[in-house]
Amino acid sequence: MFRILVVDDEPDLRYILRRIFERADHGVSDSGNGASALEAVHRSPPDLVVTDMMMPVMGGAELIRLLRRDPVTARIPILAVTGDAHLADGADAVLTKPWTSQQLLATVGALLAQKADRT
Repeated sequence: MFRILVVDDEPDLRYILRRIFERADHGVSDSGNGASALEAVHRSPPDLVVTDMMMPVMGGAELIRLLRRDPVTARIPILAVTGDAHLADGADAVLTKPWTSQQLLATVGALLAQKADRT
């Protein structure tokens, strides 16, 4: 079981992502913006971050930049889920909307396998 942090300002989408990941036997926590996600990552680093790019307070681009700059969090895989792949600079993978649960789980699985290979 891997721990995944879902970051999105849309509660319905956070719920959908949570259900998909829980059904795949992953532990899930969530945040409504990049600022709260950054705090959550520093409290308990997840195995993977799945983030939207356009959010109030702090968007995904700033979250990715800050995670990559910190040596403690720099190697956490990041999946950007967005309507515009150009916004996802620094993410390990990008899933453009609309996506299917199969695409999501395949991408997450590949990122987690890469992480396991690095450790």
